[in-house]
Amino acid sequence: MNKTVKLIAVALVIIVVAAFTVPTTNVENDGYKIGDIVEDFTLTNIDGKKVSLSDYKDELGIIVTFTCNTCPYAVMYEDRIIALDKKYTPKKYPVLAIMPNNVAVKPGDNLEAMKQRAEEKGFTFPYLIDAKQDVYPKFGATKTPHVYVLDKSESGFIVSYIGAIDDNYKDASSVTQKYVENAVDALIEGEEFSPKETKAIGCSIKK
Repeated sequence: MNKTVKLIAVALVIIVVAAFTVPTTNVENDGYKIGDIVEDFTLTNIDGKKVSLSDYKDELGIIVTFTCNTCPYAVMYEDRIIALDKKYTPKKYPVLAIMPNNVAVKPGDNLEAMKQRAEEKGFTFPYLIDAKQDVYPKFGATKTPHVYVLDKSESGFIVSYIGAIDDNYKDASSVTQKYVENAVDALIEGEEFSPKETKAIGCSIKK
């Protein structure tokens, strides 16, 4: 009898927990989706100048990359991000890098440190700081690095790809799927491509 009572009690607890459990939202799906138009924004570059999305009106698209100085994943991708900019800027799809971390949490990502890192690596693209942390949430970025390939339309820049740069963060020579390159190449040729979304691999953005 006691065993039966215990079993009933356990069953009731399970029912109550299930009734009050709220399904978690996949943060990777928050923010812009494929096909969404991106709102204009203005952020400060490492040279102190303001840069806006609307400054890129003469480009065919933009490779928006959320990255930082302190994340090992982001550091491993720096050379590949530089290579993307060198390859696609002449084709009017330049890289625009944004540092989204809270610098109070990650002092190594402050504006001065960003400037130093850009000089050391020879960044060929703007490196903006999302100081108020109000741009990356609109995109739905959760990692560094996290990439959004934008394509220009009559209505503005639309999101055409979201996710990782490629399928091997550890070793560029072992990459088999160049997600961003495949996306941009297809957009340039006016062709369909897949995948349009992949999982971003990196450090969580520090709030």
